[in-house]
Amino acid sequence: MTPPSPTARLAAAPTPACAPVPFFDSAAQNAELMGEVRLAMERVIHSQRFILGEEVAAFEREIASYVGVKHAIGVSSGTDALTIALSALGIGAGDEVITTPYTFFATTGAILRVGATPVFVDIEAHSFNLDVERVSAALTPRTRAILPVHLFGQTADMRALAAIAKRNQLALIEDAAQALGATQDGQRAGTLGDIGCFSFFPTKNLGGFGDGGLVTTNDDGLAELARSLRSHGFSAKHFSQRLGGNYRLDALQAAVLRVKLPYLEGFNARRRKNAQHYLDAASSSLGVPNELPGRKHVYNQFVVRSPKREALFAHLSARGIRTEHYYPFPVHLQPACAHLGHGIGSFPEAEAAARQSLALPIFPELEGWMLNAVGEALSAFDPTT
Repeated sequence: MTPPSPTARLAAAPTPACAPVPFFDSAAQNAELMGEVRLAMERVIHSQRFILGEEVAAFEREIASYVGVKHAIGVSSGTDALTIALSALGIGAGDEVITTPYTFFATTGAILRVGATPVFVDIEAHSFNLDVERVSAALTPRTRAILPVHLFGQTADMRALAAIAKRNQLALIEDAAQALGATQDGQRAGTLGDIGCFSFFPTKNLGGFGDGGLVTTNDDGLAELARSLRSHGFSAKHFSQRLGGNYRLDALQAAVLRVKLPYLEGFNARRRKNAQHYLDAASSSLGVPNELPGRKHVYNQFVVRSPKREALFAHLSARGIRTEHYYPFPVHLQPACAHLGHGIGSFPEAEAAARQSLALPIFPELEGWMLNAVGEALSAFDPTT
């Protein structure tokens, strides 16, 4: 089934009276694909193989081919993918992992869960990603890995981070939960470090009907460990070689994702078209996403910045446009990280982003009138009024 083009949708009917613009709505995408999804789910039900099995194996082969990686290991969530990646690398108590304080908490939570210590490095204001220029100063003899997040759908500077990691014999882990299909110099996220981690949460660019995740690597040994760790550390049935967990991907989720995967490039193209519409319309008073040279942004979120964020939020809300704060509280100021000893002012760029950022609707199925409504609102925003 071929989805309607962005151009066709922009030419759609004018704004319905008093209709809100939702922040995210999966109903249209799911409706387009429901016939295929039902057949795929019936295939799983008929097989009676609901955990792992051939459905998951087939999905792993297909997404490994898409990403361009040797091994893809389906797991239960993006958070569990991070935990598995850290564990497979042998990272634990006494180790330090450099990461960002401006992201979803799961990245830091996984580091803490394996017993390691997160060492935060501030972000670049223009990209929201880890500031590579600050990383070397954060290294200590206990540093074992660098864990950047490809925030909002654009990769961190992986070439520079890979050079730092190689020079200091560190592992490089990609949190690519928001960046499936993003590239740097033509190479896809998930292949730019030693091991990559993805999420299939329903709001992601490739979203399932529940939780799901993926670990990617070109390293045979890491792949073998990841497969063992996702299933209680088994090296054979009922024989635990190491401490793992129940991190397996459901076959029903794999079946849904197999249906959606061939459409992913089209979904990402729609997101990029929607983003360009906003970029063309936005008032010069707003900070807008900046696609960096050599990178392809896939806009899991479209995040603008304004020192008058609350005024912007009210301006958009008054026009029925739903938005979200990504992320209102930087990780280093979360209560769960209080023991790390950071306070207000520790990472000023992350704290400024938390105060100023607002995410707009960007999902692929936005209709023409929705895009026009958001674009007109962005153009009309005046922070001085």
